[in-house]
Amino acid sequence: MKNILLLALSLTASFSAFAQDVATTTDVVHYKYGMHLDIAKVIHITEAAPICAPTPVQMTYQDSQGQTHTLEYSIIGGGCTN
Repeated sequence: MKNILLLALSLTASFSAFAQDVATTTDVVHYKYGMHLDIAKVIHITEAAPICAPTPVQMTYQDSQGQTHTLEYSIIGGGCTN
C-alpha cells in the first residue's frame, strides 16, 4: 500500500514539473533586422523545409536570466542544388 502511494506521489510530482516547463514557454517573436538578442543557451532549432526558397524556422533559447524564448526567422530551405 505504501509503495502505491509513493508511486502516485512521484507521478504527480513529475506531471507538475512537466506542466511548469510547458507554462514557461513564451509566444513566438518574429526576428527583425537589428533586434537585440540575449542568447545564453540554444535549446532547440527546427529543421528547414526541403525547398529552395526562404522558409521560417524557430529557435528556442534561454537568455542570461534563464527565461525561455522562441524566435522565428527565415533561412533558405535545404532543397537547393548547385
